[in-house]
Amino acid sequence: MSNQNGSLLRLEAVVSQLYKKEKLVADYILANPDEVVHQSITELADNVGVAESTIFRLCKRIGFDGYQGFKIALARDVVNAVENIYQEIDEADASDVLMDKVFQGHIQGLQDTLQLYDATMLDQAIKVLAGATRIDFYGTGGSGMIAQDAAHKFIRTGLLCQAFNDGHQQVMNASLLDSTCVAFGISHSGSNKDVMQALSQAKAAGAYTIGLTQFAKSPMTELCDVALYTKSRETLYRSEALTSRLIQLAVMDVLYVGVGMSRKQQTLSGLEKIREAIALKRY
Repeated sequence: MSNQNGSLLRLEAVVSQLYKKEKLVADYILANPDEVVHQSITELADNVGVAESTIFRLCKRIGFDGYQGFKIALARDVVNAVENIYQEIDEADASDVLMDKVFQGHIQGLQDTLQLYDATMLDQAIKVLAGATRIDFYGTGGSGMIAQDAAHKFIRTGLLCQAFNDGHQQVMNASLLDSTCVAFGISHSGSNKDVMQALSQAKAAGAYTIGLTQFAKSPMTELCDVALYTKSRETLYRSEALTSRLIQLAVMDVLYVGVGMSRKQQTLSGLEKIREAIALKRY
C-alpha cells in the first residue's frame, strides 16, 4: 500500500486470520508497541521465538515493504497515541454522554480509515469508474442502502448506473455486463454470498470489479481488481455496522467527487438537468 500508516490498525484487522507464528508476532507487537519500535528484526524474532522471515512475511501481508517500513509507521502510531475513545456505552449514560460516545466512535472510524487508504487503488477506482459505460452497485442489508445512495450520487456524472440489493437481480444483471462496465460490490465482512456471486459473475463476463470492505483478507479482497478499505470497531451497543455505514458513505463521496472532476463537463451538465427536473417536483 502506498499510504503506509496505521500499523497497529492493520494488525488488529487481520490478527484473527493469521497463521499461528504470524499471530504470535502480531500479538506481541500489539501488546508491546513501545518496545518493538526500538527493536531490530532479529531482536523481535528472538523475543517471540520465530524466524525473521515470519516477521518479514507479516509486514508484507499488512501492506508494508518490509520490517523497516513497518517500524516507521509503528513509531508514528506510538508518538500519536491518544486515549482510546472507543468507550463502552453504559446503560446509565445520559443522552449527552451517549451522543458524545457515538459521535466520537464515528470520528475515530473515519480517522482510522483515512490512515489505511491506498492512493494507488483510489486513483485506479476513480479512473475506471469515470471511463465506464455502465456501473452496477451491489449490496444487501445495510450495504444495500449504501449501494442505492451511490447510484443516486453517480447518476449526476452522466454515467449509467444502477443499484441492486436483491441477490437474484444482482447476478442476473452481472451476467449482462462486459469489459466496458464496472461491478461495484459493498460488504463490510467481504464475504456476503449474494454480493460475491454477483461479482464473480460480473468478472466472468469481463467487467472490472471494485470492492468496498473492511481492511482484512476476505473473499472480496481476493476477487476484486481493486479493493477499498474501511476500518471500524464495535462495543456492546455500538456495532461495527453503525460506523462502517458512515465510513462507506464517506468513501463513496470521495469516489463521486473524483469521478465528477474527471468528467467535469458531463457532471456539470448532468447536475443542471437534474436540478431543472427536480424543480418541477416543488411548489
